Amino acid sequence: MKRNFFILNRLIVWTIVIICILCGCENTSSVAQGTGYNNTKICWGLKKIEGKQPQIPSLWADMLKCYNGYYLGDTQSKVMYLTFDEGYENGYTSQILDILKKTNTPAAFFVTGPYIDKEENLIKRMVNEGHIVGNHTVNHPSMPDKSNEILINELGEMDNRFYKLTGNHMKFLRPPMGEFSERTMALSKEQGYKSIFWSVAYADWDVNCQRGREYAVSSVTKQFHNGAIILLHAVSVDNANGLEEIINCAKDMGYTFKSLEDL
Repeated sequence: MKRNFFILNRLIVWTIVIICILCGCENTSSVAQGTGYNNTKICWGLKKIEGKQPQIPSLWADMLKCYNGYYLGDTQSKVMYLTFDEGYENGYTSQILDILKKTNTPAAFFVTGPYIDKEENLIKRMVNEGHIVGNHTVNHPSMPDKSNEILINELGEMDNRFYKLTGNHMKFLRPPMGEFSERTMALSKEQGYKSIFWSVAYADWDVNCQRGREYAVSSVTKQFHNGAIILLHAVSVDNANGLEEIINCAKDMGYTFKSLEDL
């Protein structure tokens, strides 16, 4: 009887080990520091279906639902959400803000520490004109690579700088490079953030590989779908020059742009 009990225990242990291996949890570096959350790095990506909502793995969808993450808004209505990443200023944000004001379009700008330090007037203009300014961390690290303490400092310091400048706190976070884990999602939620990913994007961040306004317009508009969260990089001259056409095309197709506050 004792021998059978011992064998049963060994089988249970090895079953747990095998499950952990299959889940990528066997490496202690892939589990949060004593928190029990998986820290396996996930790089955001989409299976694009032209004109329809893109697909993501069900595991990701469950994680977003659990930890206040979004890559889509209201998929039952013809609404979309416009967002920009601002790692540094390349001279186009004023033009973008002009277009948003002209077309009465709300947007969200995710900024880093150097950006908020150097571009105070642009940050104030974003806020004064009714746009969201979101947290993109101070130093733009891959979040799963950093400890809880460092991440709390990254998010907290960014919010402190924004509060000192505007009197407002940040509510929305975009994980740098779209890299996340269960641990970082749980930590972000604990710090009071909604994590914002995207369902529409194209390779627009390389300032040395710009392909023209028409390319930007085509790349974005062919991905339109209900509830789309659109990611554009404000360093792209193509995006700046094509933005008004992108917005007008969306409105001509019956879409309305909403604020992330409406999620």
